[in-house]
Amino acid sequence: MLDAVRAGATLQGARDGALANLIERDRRLAYELAAGVLRRRAQLDRMLELASADPRLHDVLRLGAYQLRALARVPAYAAVSTSVELAREVTGEGGARYVNHVLRRLARDAGSGMRDAEGTHPLWLVVRWRARFGVDETSQLIAWNDARPGLTLQPVRWDCDTLHTRLREAGFGVAHAPFGAGLQVVPGAHASRIPHPAQLPGFDEGAFIVQDPAHALVCRFAAIPPGAIVYDACAAPGGKAATLERGGARVIAGDARRERIGRLVETTRRAGVAIRVAVADLLAAPFRSDMLAAVLVDAPCSATGTMARHPDARWRLTPRTIARAAERQRALLAAAAALVRPGALLVYATCSLEPEENGDIVTDFLARHPQFARVPATGAVPAALLTPAGDFQSLPQRHGMDGAYAARLARTR
Repeated sequence: MLDAVRAGATLQGARDGALANLIERDRRLAYELAAGVLRRRAQLDRMLELASADPRLHDVLRLGAYQLRALARVPAYAAVSTSVELAREVTGEGGARYVNHVLRRLARDAGSGMRDAEGTHPLWLVVRWRARFGVDETSQLIAWNDARPGLTLQPVRWDCDTLHTRLREAGFGVAHAPFGAGLQVVPGAHASRIPHPAQLPGFDEGAFIVQDPAHALVCRFAAIPPGAIVYDACAAPGGKAATLERGGARVIAGDARRERIGRLVETTRRAGVAIRVAVADLLAAPFRSDMLAAVLVDAPCSATGTMARHPDARWRLTPRTIARAAERQRALLAAAAALVRPGALLVYATCSLEPEENGDIVTDFLARHPQFARVPATGAVPAALLTPAGDFQSLPQRHGMDGAYAARLARTR
């Protein structure tokens, strides 16, 4: 998995390819090791002084060190011995001796742990967040990103009460998600761990989709009128499309990324929603102008609001990444505007925390398109989730969910 991420894959994509044939316990451990190493990479590298080590051994050492310092359930001797064997396969006896020496030294230095969050994010990003949120909130945000993300379900084919009851009967703890946006699954009296969603009651029946509260709340904020035809223009993997359809909208779900269409189709099939799916590039004008009652542009972004779920994302990001994302977002929003008929809605959303991808994009768009105006839906979401301009904004360190942004715009003429 780490090799695949280094070659350019996302961690989720690497997981899907690498773990399919493992039993559940081994899948859990493998994912925990890969995700943990990615979250703590900079910290581990300082601890291991990797500048002097054979580059082929870097991930071997990181994996061993992470087990020694962060996973109490893995005995030290097991962490060392498996790492030594892996080093032997990679570089031979010399590498095995080196890894044995380094990890045994770490094992002797027991108790220092990895409790602080220093160095788990790029310094430039931390500086940026401190300038915006302050030191204390930035520390809370980093701690959120470094923790294991929770599991939130949104009812689809089952209602909320039925899903709640069936989960409790299966031995899981269930809590209402922040702002009532879904059900959070927690370990219960008879289930000490949360399994993969496919092992939860109702999965095969399409009872639920996995969706963070923030993204469900974006759909509430959108407040698409029942019966309206809405084009979800960047729809994969399909969670928002399913939520909008369940709320009464008639959804056309498109995505330009062919490799993600299978995931989109699978989501809609499981959820049993009447959504039309298309491979379609918004920038290529997939519909005639002034045709649609609503368009949702859930724009590709830097994803700084979802780093808890995507620990590899923090190391892919540069200031230029944010600037490039903003360029594409401006183009996507302008293309979507041409599809919206007078009196209809245009909803722009991201999972970014960065103003350049959120409010700045909308402000620039409104300056260039005077026929559009903000039209917040009164009472659609709690006031605590609204910006002074009336846009939706969730922040992990304040609201206990993913970071997300949305603006609700209407074509007035």
